[in-house]
Amino acid sequence: MATIKHLSSKNSNYAAAESYLTFQHNEYTGLPILDEKGRPKLRDSYLLDTLECGESSFAMACLIANRKYGKNGGREDVKTHHYIISFDPKDAVENGLTMERAQALGLQFCKENFPGHPAIVCTHPDGHNSAGNIHVHIVIGSLRVRTVERQPFMDKPCDWEAGKKHRCTSAMLRHLRVAVMEMCEQADLNQINLLEAQGDHVSEREYWAQRRGQRRLDYANAKLAAEGQQPTQTVYQTELDKLRKQIYAVLNKTTTFEEFSALLMQEHGIAVKESRGRLSYCPPGRTKFITAKKLSKKLEKEQVLTALSQNIQLAAIIQPSSEKKPDKIRKLVDIQANVAAGKGIGYERWAKKFNLKRWSQTLCLLQEKKLLSEDALDQRIAELQTQHDDALAVVKDLDARMVSLKELRGHLVVYRQYKPLAQKLQTVRNPAKFKEQHRAEFAVYEAACAYFKANGLRTLPDLKKLDAEYQTLSSEKNGFYTRYKKAQIELRELRTAQQNVEAFFRKEERSHAVPQQEVK
Repeated sequence: MATIKHLSSKNSNYAAAESYLTFQHNEYTGLPILDEKGRPKLRDSYLLDTLECGESSFAMACLIANRKYGKNGGREDVKTHHYIISFDPKDAVENGLTMERAQALGLQFCKENFPGHPAIVCTHPDGHNSAGNIHVHIVIGSLRVRTVERQPFMDKPCDWEAGKKHRCTSAMLRHLRVAVMEMCEQADLNQINLLEAQGDHVSEREYWAQRRGQRRLDYANAKLAAEGQQPTQTVYQTELDKLRKQIYAVLNKTTTFEEFSALLMQEHGIAVKESRGRLSYCPPGRTKFITAKKLSKKLEKEQVLTALSQNIQLAAIIQPSSEKKPDKIRKLVDIQANVAAGKGIGYERWAKKFNLKRWSQTLCLLQEKKLLSEDALDQRIAELQTQHDDALAVVKDLDARMVSLKELRGHLVVYRQYKPLAQKLQTVRNPAKFKEQHRAEFAVYEAACAYFKANGLRTLPDLKKLDAEYQTLSSEKNGFYTRYKKAQIELRELRTAQQNVEAFFRKEERSHAVPQQEVK
């Protein structure tokens, strides 16, 4: 899936943009990485071209334009705009995307959407997250150096006249997202619908906060490991990520909006309010609400109500047990090892009582299940492992089929929604103008048609049959998932019991062993 994001800069040092693209920089501080002689280190691999710069460099072309038109002299003026197009990591393997091909696509994209601006187009083979995603940087000077031919996406004269500045409006960003979708469709690359939010919304600020926090956590864990201690946390979570997970946890176990909002406040102190058909959330310690749009697409009102209705359907299939759950079987404590490590006599007394209770639970479990021999216990563990693995494999297969059906349904809905628009295109007087006016709608419609063609669907399925099949698969998945969880719980208990038996008899052997007399 190709994505596009925008950054603006007020830095008057135009050469810094090219330096960032060609030299290695620390991803956290933004400072250049120096070699042993104190010189900046070049990036291992990149491709770079300039547009609308003539025989000058990008920095010189921007400075000449500023002096000619008397612009960008203030500290608060936006000097450059930085667009980043990131391609799906799978495109390199599945669709033959190379750096050269990505650079050519980036150059064409820049010519079509930023004409008249001095620009740098640079392709890198990988991103900060080391996911292997080829990406293209397009850095343009904010000032247009020549008048260009008006394009359909240009609204005002300042969008095509020389001496005017680039405007990154919401309409412009929408146009660029559609252009990226069209580019990927024409180049046979993986793509998603960029006009709709996909899952969690992670801003640039939150992304880097998570990266910095993870770096600090890794450093602290390395110090603990060097001291022989076990880290308690390995993944750093931002405050927004914690908020998302808390809301998801409550959303997955409630069936009405009133219960959802009440349980959020009761368990996590999170307030929910609805305003103009939109939900907002306020965690404890804050006075300003956070809109669902800034958190996740899944937490908006329509998606929340859909999830609650699905929970109602699942509640009829999986009835929670009203009986009191027994204590979990836990492992015996190695008292001798812990005492040798420095634990006191109080710990030893507690550990003896703890082991006695856990050993009693272990014996009761083995007697209840009639597994009083080592062979019977091993055989039952092997049977449960087979049941666990088989049920998990079926759950994963059904889940993949449900995802495929959901994707097909989404394309089918889009196709039916915009098919009248495509038919109307054949009858209008000016098809080109009509298509440009509905460019975004035609982009998703054509993507749906391409999906049907790629999957060999000449006759489209009925929507009701798809929904019925999805519900059938969902019911089957719930049944196998119940088997999987049941086998998993029993398997975990029996493995713990097996370890307790082995630990108990090792202790017995140590206590009955006769110590050797010291030779004098």
